[in-house]
Amino acid sequence: MTAPAEAARRPLPTGFVDDLRLLFGDRLQLGDAVRLQHGSSETHFSPVLPDAVVFAHSTEEVVALVKLCTAAKVPIIPYGAGTSIEGNTTPVGGGVTVDLSEMNAIVEVNVEDLDCTVQAGVRREQLNEYLRDCGLFFPIDPGANATIGGMASTRASGTNAVRYGTMRDAILRLRVVTPDGRDIWTSRRARKSAAGYDLTRLMIGSEGTLGIITEVTLRLHGIPEEILSAVCSFETLAGAVETVVQAIQLGVPLARVEILDDVQMKAVNRWAKLDYPELTTLFFEFHGSKRYVQEQVEAVGELARSNGGGAFRWSNLPEERSKLWRARHEAYYAAVGLRAGAVGWPTDVCVPISRLAQCINETKKDLEDASIPAPILGHVGDGNFHVIFVIDPDRPEEAAEAERLNGRLIERALAMDGTCTGEHGIGLGKQDWLLAELGQSVSVMRCIKQALDPLNLFNPGKIFPFEGPVI
Repeated sequence: MTAPAEAARRPLPTGFVDDLRLLFGDRLQLGDAVRLQHGSSETHFSPVLPDAVVFAHSTEEVVALVKLCTAAKVPIIPYGAGTSIEGNTTPVGGGVTVDLSEMNAIVEVNVEDLDCTVQAGVRREQLNEYLRDCGLFFPIDPGANATIGGMASTRASGTNAVRYGTMRDAILRLRVVTPDGRDIWTSRRARKSAAGYDLTRLMIGSEGTLGIITEVTLRLHGIPEEILSAVCSFETLAGAVETVVQAIQLGVPLARVEILDDVQMKAVNRWAKLDYPELTTLFFEFHGSKRYVQEQVEAVGELARSNGGGAFRWSNLPEERSKLWRARHEAYYAAVGLRAGAVGWPTDVCVPISRLAQCINETKKDLEDASIPAPILGHVGDGNFHVIFVIDPDRPEEAAEAERLNGRLIERALAMDGTCTGEHGIGLGKQDWLLAELGQSVSVMRCIKQALDPLNLFNPGKIFPFEGPVI
């Protein structure tokens, strides 16, 4: 497995653990099992253990922790559900991991304003279950049952992004603890503002390197009158991609549209015990009034037929739709399950929609010659797709092959004016590619980091190469 560039860690100062215990009591954990859980990744990165794990229950406790760690020059790594996949929460310099998952209160729901405020540890599914009786829902769906704070920190996206946008679009304001211990709100609850710098957008996607998010105010949406899901298989990958591109260009307001290639469909059938054709397949979802949904269905059906699509399998029953999307959400585990003892090396890129077909087709040709399984899937409605390299962790040549293929994929996307990551973030895995993508803009990011976190204590080693705390 890929080992992160672990920094030479300093031992915790004398008396520091006693101070942590005074602050958190039995919510301070020093055992190897808990530390391993918080130092491991969902994917191919080798674990690095924090020196300690604490479970925060309030913003005030986070403020106290930050002041304690700053005084002792001990790194702090915020942690939610642990579902990030680019090593985003790996404590490469040791330090204290602050687990925010027990900060899981829904603070308020403003039905008339279509917004709510939640603590950072609230899970996506928990929030939607709470909102259901209000006739509202929160649409951002990255697949994993992630925490809202973690989704904000990594600028998460997901299956609904083509219609409802990403976390960048869903967040109205954030409550953040800064590296010098200030407890701030980045804005008010108004839908728009021209008041000063946009601190909200600065913190979204910063991966805990600029501040620790403790509360989030979110935009909500009304539950649609009609929700209809559909599955359609295609003889060719190109036909499936062209159907999506043409639907977007025609202005069809797809709520969700996901692509799974033939390799991924084989994995999904085996994992979820389904019987779909093992061909490139599109998963659709349509939202709106009954008449509006029917118009969307007819338009997309015609496009699919013209591009070699087969018969549509429809469902508007909640339990059937849930089964369909659960299969999509578990696609990563299904892919890894193609090989016993394997680990996944997932990657993603995003390109302008007009270049999507070319990018996916060229990538597929690359992968057909690979010695390792590498399914393609993605949120193609916004130009974003993923590849999951399924590798044997005991065979370094497979990791090298995955790295080579990943490099070709990202170079291809950048040549098309795309990005090296549509939603996974930079973390540990894509730091060199961030520089290739944005050049001197990265030096501006470094200046912001230096200004807000001069001791480099907030999730050090992420986004930029590790340089160690300033002593």
